[in-house]
Amino acid sequence: MLEVTELWPPIRLTLELAAITTVLLLLLGTPIAWWLARSTARWKEVVAAVVALPLVLPPTVLGFYLLIALGPDGPGGWIAGLFGGRSLAFTFEGLVIGSVFYSMPFVVQPIRNAFEAFGDRPLEVAATLRAAPWDSFWTVAVPLARPGFVTGAVLGFAHTVGEFGVVLMIGGNIPGETKVLSVAIFEHVETLRWAEAHILAGGLLVFAFAVILTMMLLQRRMARLEP
Repeated sequence: MLEVTELWPPIRLTLELAAITTVLLLLLGTPIAWWLARSTARWKEVVAAVVALPLVLPPTVLGFYLLIALGPDGPGGWIAGLFGGRSLAFTFEGLVIGSVFYSMPFVVQPIRNAFEAFGDRPLEVAATLRAAPWDSFWTVAVPLARPGFVTGAVLGFAHTVGEFGVVLMIGGNIPGETKVLSVAIFEHVETLRWAEAHILAGGLLVFAFAVILTMMLLQRRMARLEP
């Protein structure tokens, strides 16, 4: 029998995880993208490759190493000990950390591309007007890179919503704590609860289509607004 009340907690948890992860990714990813776009260091592409690893690395591999890092014997265990805990694995906080690592390239790369697209000229003009580097960044670079920020935020949010392998490895299937949408669908299929699986899977299908369509419409609109 279909229990609608069982469907809402994983949806709420997934949206909460995606929202928090997206905000953290924008805060952490922006300086990384700026450095990758502006730095002349020879080893910057090594850093870029590390950031992009989740694009090609199997989620179970990334999840395995994150599980070790977040476990009692890793840095996550030490951090959890400061707050009276034993581990960050199988906690919502652990899911947030894992999601940040897993979705990082989907936010950093669009913002980096946007920073690189406008070149040096706008910043040089700002410098001639005696604008400090910090002011130039916020008043010139960030507004010009707005399409990259929008794309990165949408992709980061959507990718977090669709996570499965990493969140299952480091979070397990704890109702109300780590049981997100993808894990809930997996559980419903395993227990032959097809009605619940259809509802959640269909919702994610509609969500994915809406994200792709939104991205296409936003890109077209921003292209029209560009001088």
